Amino acid sequence: MRRPSGGAGWWWRGGGAVAWWGAVVLCHLVTRGRAGLLETNPGLAYNFYQTSCPSAEATVKSITWQMVAANPALAGRLLRLHFHDCFVQGCDASILLDTPASQNEKSAPPNGSVGGYEVIDAIKTKLEAACPGVVSCADIVALAARDAVSYQFQASLWQVETGRRDGSSSLASNAGALPSFSAGFSGLLASFAAQGLDVTDLVALSGAHTIGKASCSSVTPRLYAGNATSVDPLLDSTLAAVLISKCPNNAASSAATVDLDGNTPLKFDGVYYTNLINKRGLLASDAALMQNAAAAAIVNDLTNPIRFYAAFAMSMKKMGRVNVLTAKNGKGKIRTQCRAP
Repeated sequence: MRRPSGGAGWWWRGGGAVAWWGAVVLCHLVTRGRAGLLETNPGLAYNFYQTSCPSAEATVKSITWQMVAANPALAGRLLRLHFHDCFVQGCDASILLDTPASQNEKSAPPNGSVGGYEVIDAIKTKLEAACPGVVSCADIVALAARDAVSYQFQASLWQVETGRRDGSSSLASNAGALPSFSAGFSGLLASFAAQGLDVTDLVALSGAHTIGKASCSSVTPRLYAGNATSVDPLLDSTLAAVLISKCPNNAASSAATVDLDGNTPLKFDGVYYTNLINKRGLLASDAALMQNAAAAAIVNDLTNPIRFYAAFAMSMKKMGRVNVLTAKNGKGKIRTQCRAP
């Protein structure tokens, strides 16, 4: 992700601006058209803090944009942080908790490469000074994910409902709810269905892999069998050769990382789906999307970036509602420190 002032970083110019606004309009149209999927409101609302903390969303955006400008890799980390939070006992900021030590969610192996905690801490400190005990850590995570991804566009890519409350427990053992990087299609679909999400959400949210990195340990099973090279037939041979050079078959390489999208690793775009069609999805779970006819049809559709942005916006809204704690259901609390219950 490049800064908009850096020339190529603002990657739609001139007539491309029409495409951007077209995407925004289409996002709203699709959101309204699929509103029936979201009729049951769990107690969230747009501009929830308009009265109780009017500066909340502007503060989140300002700090997030400032930190993403300095470190573009944070966009992928913050997006993944939100995803990993919601898939484990709901969008309750439990992934931020440091207790119990060595047994919390963030210590679980699937969360080893999750980051962006320092951004959430900075935002929470600012908001607690302005509006003590008002803005939840769970809402900060959801807003920061949106704002981090939206930085490259200098405009919000999707709307975020707020009003979540925070949970008080965090256990590494619950991280099994996260989809595995090695899962086949049926396993992925089951993981999403458990959260009330469907095949469209699975494919749309997998598009988050257009930015960010993966550890070599999540890639090497597609490259080696024991001590021998054994490339997954669902992986493009040219990409496999590149990955073998970056992730050699030894223990020392397991902590190294590779871009999830080797073509445009810092741009939130639809190239991920073109990669899938060309057998250039990095993870086994990426390749799995092309092994189901319905999912593959959605992949083909989302190669159109406008359709991708619209579908992603809708699915992020659905994911952001997963098992939320709110005043309406009388659950949760507002944690004054995001790392402590």
